[in-house]
Amino acid sequence: MPGPAVTPNKPSQRRRSSVTSALNQIPLNHEQASSVQPVEEVKPLTSRPRPKSKGKRDALPEIYSSNGFWDDVKTGRWMLIPSSSFKLMLIPPILYLNHRLLVHYGILGPDTPNIFEHLIFPSNRLPDGRYGKSWWDLAFMANYIIFWSFVRQFMTLKVFRPMAMSLGIKGGKIMRFTEQGYAFFYFTILGSLGVYVMHGLPTWWYKTEHFWLEYPHREMTWELKTYYLMQAAYWLQQTILLAAKIEKPRKDFKELVAHHIVTLWLVGWSYNIYLTYIGVSVFVTMDVSDIFLALAKCVNYVSDFWSVPVFAWFIFVWSYFRHYLNIWILWSVWTQFDLIRPSERSGFDPLNDNWLSWWMKWQIFTPIFLLQLINLFWYFLIWRILVRAVFYRDLKDERSDDEEENELEEVKEKAE
Repeated sequence: MPGPAVTPNKPSQRRRSSVTSALNQIPLNHEQASSVQPVEEVKPLTSRPRPKSKGKRDALPEIYSSNGFWDDVKTGRWMLIPSSSFKLMLIPPILYLNHRLLVHYGILGPDTPNIFEHLIFPSNRLPDGRYGKSWWDLAFMANYIIFWSFVRQFMTLKVFRPMAMSLGIKGGKIMRFTEQGYAFFYFTILGSLGVYVMHGLPTWWYKTEHFWLEYPHREMTWELKTYYLMQAAYWLQQTILLAAKIEKPRKDFKELVAHHIVTLWLVGWSYNIYLTYIGVSVFVTMDVSDIFLALAKCVNYVSDFWSVPVFAWFIFVWSYFRHYLNIWILWSVWTQFDLIRPSERSGFDPLNDNWLSWWMKWQIFTPIFLLQLINLFWYFLIWRILVRAVFYRDLKDERSDDEEENELEEVKEKAE
């Protein structure tokens, strides 16, 4: 049932517009850019139904059209075209099943290793049923980079794009809606999985002393290892898209690059030096808050009435997860690192798989602290815009849809 109509007075328009401005200042962790970028973010939709868009403005950009499978592979466009990434994704399971058939019919011996299973399933299963790290983990991540490329493009182009058009969203807002829709999809799944994995660990709900008391966490459950490597593959896929500039860079390109570098630093080092418990905790703080950021952005495109309460809830979730819990983790690194047994922090000796020395405390602290600084930067932007909107009514996005659509058309023509 639609919410009550909002009287179109100027102050209320400014307040609603402030929600849009604040949301658009915060890039999602996953966000890339479409090949066509609007010049400015636009005001939220009114509660009235909007007509479906037709014609060139809603056409899919040329960059998402295949030039043939092999050409897509050579140019890297397979990361943007779901049909090509799907074909690549099929290769490992086909080779894996082919090996199983050859063994079944006696063409290969039963003890012949099936190397293709390392691309699909976690490696290095230990006698007790848990898993250790392995060099094959790199092959697993490489395969799931292809997987995430397919999922991202399939969901944005085949699911959320038609949904946006059916809701009456048009022009450049379609691409932005699809990005937020995919973010909501991804972070809901991985955020929920992160909470599930964390629930099975001694660290459940941020009992931070267990980051250190049982260190090193050399053995992992199947769920923990799969979750960690899937996250690593996701972030590698996003970083490749950014670094290769396969898609047109956003105006916040530098901030996103910094965020991705810090995240990969955290993921790689925490996995390599057996700090996966703290890694899961950081993932949860980021992913759960991103669920509500993506939801707030999606709602903002379809409902003025609901955008404000959803935005308010997002602010609460962001404050708790991205700042309170994240700072709690930093405090644990600062004050509880010495809970590690002295024998396990006696020196940095990678050749013998010993990783922690006294100075590693700061190597652990630094990337989490940098991540917090980036989050605080975005947090400051949110509140600055809202305060200006409420107290000073100083907004710079008071523009008509016609102006934005005209500028969008100019950008499209240049891109084509």
